[in-house]
Amino acid sequence: MSNLTRGTARDSLSVAITVGAYGVAFGAASVAAGFSVVQSCLFSLLTFTGASQFAAIGVVASGGAVASAIAAATMLGTRNALYGIQMAPLLQVKGVRRVLAAHVTIDESTGVALSQAPRGVAAMREGFWITGTGVFLFWNIFTLLGALGAKALGNPASWGLDAAVPAAFLGLLWPRLETNFLRGVAVTSMVFAMLVTPWLPAGLPIIATTAVAMMLGWRAR
Repeated sequence: MSNLTRGTARDSLSVAITVGAYGVAFGAASVAAGFSVVQSCLFSLLTFTGASQFAAIGVVASGGAVASAIAAATMLGTRNALYGIQMAPLLQVKGVRRVLAAHVTIDESTGVALSQAPRGVAAMREGFWITGTGVFLFWNIFTLLGALGAKALGNPASWGLDAAVPAAFLGLLWPRLETNFLRGVAVTSMVFAMLVTPWLPAGLPIIATTAVAMMLGWRAR
């Protein structure tokens, strides 16, 4: 294995294992929200968008309608379409490989691919596939482990597992707040969501915060 391949593989696998292991939190939170073990596993297997998955079960757990859960998950998932536009010219895949590439086009696979730019196009493609496939594999394995573990504990709420969703969201969000502006947007959105929660049905406050983010982003531009 060349130094280029070794370095790219190291970067990819370190991200894949770390992020994939976080699936245990989703599995536990999903069962706590009322989903079965099978439903939780199918959710990870077929949708495979971590933040969107947490958003959907968070809405359901708080008593929100299915439509609100789908809307919240869809809004968060639209960023993957933007990643796809960026990755398509790099990967240049067709047919079944194009479908597979779309399924593993996530934050991590895109991020690792772009970080390999100094090593060349081949390394970028390698980073994308190793990271995307690795996260998918480990995320699904740990989703099953988390769901089975939560099921074995009995009532998940009695163990505080119902707090896994907000804790998971905080864990996903925190590393991305790299500037004071982004931190300001996050705090403003949080305060807005808390203010409208008594007046809006469950799930809608999360969706409504997108308007705050869009408004602040537009004013910044």
